[in-house]
Amino acid sequence: MSVRISASGIRERLEIVRENIARAMERGGRREWPRILVATKYYGPEQISALREAGVGLVGENRAQDLVQKQELFGDAFEWHFIGHLQRRKARIVVPRVTLIHSVDSVRLIEEIARRAPEEGADVLLQVNVSGEESKYGVEPGEVERLLEAAAASGKVRVRGFMTLAPLVEDPENVRYVFAQLREIRDRLRRSWRPHFDLSELSMGMSNDYPVAVEEGSTLVRVGRTLIEEDGSARRQDGS
Repeated sequence: MSVRISASGIRERLEIVRENIARAMERGGRREWPRILVATKYYGPEQISALREAGVGLVGENRAQDLVQKQELFGDAFEWHFIGHLQRRKARIVVPRVTLIHSVDSVRLIEEIARRAPEEGADVLLQVNVSGEESKYGVEPGEVERLLEAAAASGKVRVRGFMTLAPLVEDPENVRYVFAQLREIRDRLRRSWRPHFDLSELSMGMSNDYPVAVEEGSTLVRVGRTLIEEDGSARRQDGS
């Protein structure tokens, strides 16, 4: 992607995203702001420089090799998360470089993360395939407790909450059920797992559907190309 962008343009688009989030919070009766994570999958070095200049503090990478390359250039200018599908053989690269992995979806991956974790442990989210789409990664809702048990047994992997990806649809209202169901899963499990994990985080909602996700309780919103595209995709949304 080679779109020329500026820090001022990113700031303007981010402000629109924040306005949309504020309206969604009002509709959902929420007080605590979700964090905005910028997914940098489509961002080259020049564009990431503009993100830094615009004041972006939290970014997420999808691939291990891209994470390494971008961290070598930008280091601790950002807080780094890993948001893509994580292969076990890449855990040794990713685990020491990020503060949160959003996409843990198997017991074997939890065991590998535990082996690669520093002494203080590693923070993760469990990816849940709420929609049941075969094309998406994530465990079925009924398998979530098995992963929580594996994380607790590892002694090194801390589950901070859950992540999901909704189907891509024209009307975000059609995927509200995905976000609502993940919140319900979190709320149900939080009561019984509180002694081990607080499960406070819900990573859900992307550029096309984040206002609905915020209404349903998202604490981490992932936006990406909407901040650099020139087609006005970072538009104000009134929720109607």
